Order: sequence, then C-alpha cells, then structure tokens
Amino acid sequence: MSGRVVPCEPAEIGSLFLFEKLTPEQLDRLCGEGRVERFEPGPVYTEGDPATCFYVMVEGSVVLYRRVGGDDVEVTRTSQRGVYAGSMQAYLGDRVRQVYNNTMRVTEPTRFFVLPADTFAQIMHEWFPMAVHLLEGLFFGSKSAQQAIGQRERLLALGSLSAGLTHELNNPAAAAVRATAALRERVGKMRHKLAVIAQGSYSPEVMANLIDIQERTAERVAKAPALSPLEASDREDALTDWLDERGIAEGWRLAPTFVQAGLDVDWLDQVAAAVDAEILPSAVGWLNYTVETELLMDEITDSTSRISHLVDAAKQYSQLDRAPFQNADVHELLDSTLLMLSGKIGPRIRVVKEYDRTLPRIPAYPAELNQVWTNLIDNAVAAMRGVDGEGTLTVRTAPAHDRLLVEFRDTGVGIPAEIRERIFDPFFTTKPVGEGTGLGLDISWRIVVDKHHGSVQVESRPGDTRFQVLLPLTSEEAS
Repeated sequence: MSGRVVPCEPAEIGSLFLFEKLTPEQLDRLCGEGRVERFEPGPVYTEGDPATCFYVMVEGSVVLYRRVGGDDVEVTRTSQRGVYAGSMQAYLGDRVRQVYNNTMRVTEPTRFFVLPADTFAQIMHEWFPMAVHLLEGLFFGSKSAQQAIGQRERLLALGSLSAGLTHELNNPAAAAVRATAALRERVGKMRHKLAVIAQGSYSPEVMANLIDIQERTAERVAKAPALSPLEASDREDALTDWLDERGIAEGWRLAPTFVQAGLDVDWLDQVAAAVDAEILPSAVGWLNYTVETELLMDEITDSTSRISHLVDAAKQYSQLDRAPFQNADVHELLDSTLLMLSGKIGPRIRVVKEYDRTLPRIPAYPAELNQVWTNLIDNAVAAMRGVDGEGTLTVRTAPAHDRLLVEFRDTGVGIPAEIRERIFDPFFTTKPVGEGTGLGLDISWRIVVDKHHGSVQVESRPGDTRFQVLLPLTSEEAS
C-alpha cells in the first residue's frame, strides 16, 4: 500500500533517535534519496511480501502482526516516534531472502520516513562499515550456531530413540531365543515319548485315538480362555487331584501347564475314556509335551510379532518410506512416537491416551510432527522427573473449530511464570549444562507455526502443564 508523499524536512528527520547523530549533509542525503509518506488507517505492508522499503515512524501509531495459523497475532503496538520496521536486513543482500517478516498497519493517520531497501543497504555499507561487519557476523554466526545445535538436538534425540528401540527390541528377541531353545528340547522329548508308545503293542485304533486327542488338544490350546488368578488356582488343584488319583507322577508340575492351555478335568476324562488305563500315564505325558510345544510356539509368534510391530513403529516414526508431505493420521504418529520413547518414559510414568478417533487425517509433514511430539514428550518426562520421577502423561486429541488439537499434559513441576514467555526462544533452557540445547521448543514452534501454519500454546501450574498444538484441517492452510 502506498501513502501520500509529503515534504521531507531534514530537521524533523534528525529529531528521530535513529538519526540524531547524523551530520546535516547526511540528513540532506536521506531526505534526497528517501521520502516522507502519510498513510491513512490500514495496512502498510504484508508479511511475506518482498521487502522493498525501510520505514521509520515520524508521528502516528502502528501495530505489527505475525501470521499464526489462519490468524494475525498482534506482537507490537506503539505510538513512539522513531520506531522502525520493514527491510531491516537489506544490508545482507541476496544472502538471505528479503521479505517482510511481519505485517504493519496504522490505526490513525501516520507519517513515515521511507527509505528504499537498496538505498538503506548502500548507506549502511558507506556510513557504518564496521557496524555492518558486526551485524553480519552476529546474524550469520547465530544462524550457523542454531543450525549446528539444531543438528545436535536431532542427533541427541536419535541416540535416545535408538537406545529405547534397542531396549524394546531386546526383550522380545531374547524371549524368542529362549522359547526356541525350550521348543527344541520339548520336541526331542516328544519324539522319545512317541517311540516309547510305538514300542507298545497298541492297536491301530488306539494309536489313531491318541493322535486325534493330540490334534484336539492343540486346537484347545489356541482357544485357551483367560482365567483370573483364583480361577486358575482352583483349576490347578482339581487337575492335580485328578492326576494323583490315577497314579500319574508329578501331577503338581503338569497341572499349571494344562490350565494355561485351557484343559480341565472334563477334558482329561475324555482322554482317559479314549485309552487303556496302562497307557494313560504315557498318553498324558505325551499330551503335556504337545501342550508345551504349542505354548512355546505361541510365545515365539508373540515375540516375533512384537519385533515386527516395533520395526513398523520405527518406520512410521521416521517416515523413511513415505512422501515428505501427505495426509496423515495424527494418532498413528503419536502412537509410534510414544512407542519409540517408551524406554525413556520408563515404568514410573503412566501414559494416558485420550484420542478422538473420529478426527480426519490432516495434510502434514509427518516426520517433522514426530519431532515435535518427541520434543514435547521429552520435556514432559524431564518435568516429572523433578517430582520423585513419577507422574502421568496425558496425550489428548480433539477438534478445535477448524483445527485439530493435540495436547500433552504432565503432572511435573510446572513452568515458572517469569520464564513462560521465553521458553520458545532459541537457546533458552532450564536443563542443567550439557543436558539441553535450548532448541527443542524453538524447533517445534518453527515446525508447527512456520511449516504447518498452526499454533502452539502453553498453560502451566505445578502439577498441571499443558502444551497444545493446533493444526489446520485443510491443505489450503498448510504450506
């Protein structure tokens, strides 16, 4: 938006604090190459547009806004003469993208001294060469440090996740190895027991009955019901009595296995009715090996399924085999992140999921959202470790007008009010030296706000801290 050009008076320009140390010749040059414009209430420039001018307010009132999600959020409102905005980094030239990083509006008729960006850059280099070198060093040094530490932040997170994943994979892998070794032993004993039975003078009908009982026992194992501890104990006592009454050795050892497999006294009565009394002990022993092998195979299946599930979760978390931008289910992303971080969360912190599964998929960069979840969960766990290491992490999703809400709530120590406004600042951290880079929340903010056009809010008091991420539901609002 252009204003109405009005006369530029060097004396008036020289009264602004930005220019008060300039010589009369320098002020004349400013008025000669710049201009004074009068703007009526409304926008002066818009965030994201090419930064073509440097503005210094002579009189009036301005408001600066930043775009957050679909809204313009007010960040500054002032009537102080001499405040400036616009192409303040023009002196860096093409080394950075020259766009306005906010929106400026005036709320009353306002006059600005306006200097073209190219002229501003030229004057900076001519009049303040040392200052320009210092500013360049500060800008690029800070940017380089932020990138380096951001990379370190990601590597630290990756190391933590790798350690957690290794721990999670080790348990089912070790269980599968143990079960395989035990299975080999049981199969060997079953072959031996079968040889003993085969050496007996049993008719083909008796052998057929034994094999039929074995098949039906295996089917029974697959359908074993879940029993309460009291029910299991009562059934073990009944089976032990049944086995002892028939002179079958070590009934107390066989009974728990049979109960785990879903066998009861009625089933053993059917076995006893199908075979002669003299071979009943061998038949029961053979069925015990059958049950044990089935249970061990179930354990191997469960363990390998767990490993497969963890690998799938790792792929989901990293998004290695998926497009960078896609329609994503936030619940899948949250579940994979929680699983990857389960080792770090530990057993003393209870995780509660309050998901609204009716929420739609949203356009997003899933791998980067997983980084946001990781940072927020990591901070929540650290906060709860400050309260005896115990607590509850609640992850909630819900609709919020035209957005999707993801909330992380912890029962930790809380964020003091005096630092709440600084937690998203780069390099700001409350963690001990060496434990935090101060970029976790800054990176999360950039991913949510800049890349997804969403917003991040925080509410905190001791025992109840909530980080709320709001994401657009439609691709029109996402970059």
